[in-house]
Amino acid sequence: MPIYEYTCNACNRLSSIFVRRVASAADPKCQHCGSADLRRAVSRIAVHKTEQQILEEYGTPQPGGGPDSYKDPRQIGRWVEQRFEQMGMELPSEARTMIDAAREGEFPAPVKDL
Repeated sequence: MPIYEYTCNACNRLSSIFVRRVASAADPKCQHCGSADLRRAVSRIAVHKTEQQILEEYGTPQPGGGPDSYKDPRQIGRWVEQRFEQMGMELPSEARTMIDAAREGEFPAPVKDL
C-alpha cells in the first residue's frame, strides 16, 4: 500500500496520495487547492542511527551524558560550530551568545525545562 507524494504546480504544496495497490491507477488532486496539475515528488526517508553514528556525527558527549546527550544544548552548540566551520562560514553573533551561555549552564527559555 504505497503513499505517493506530489507537488502542486498551482499552489506549490505537497500532497500525499494513498493507493491500495501498486497496480492501481492514482488520480491525484491537490489536497489543498484541488488542482490536478501535479508533479511527482521524491519522498523523504527516515534513517535510524546507532549510538556510535550519533557520537561520530555530534561528537563525544559531555561528562555524565547518555545516549540522548546529543540533545543537550551544549552538544548542539558544538555541532553548530563544527558545521559552520566545515562550510567556511562565520557563526552569527546571536548563535555564539546562546552557545556560550549554554556552556555556562544558562539555557535559552525554550530548553530550560527539558
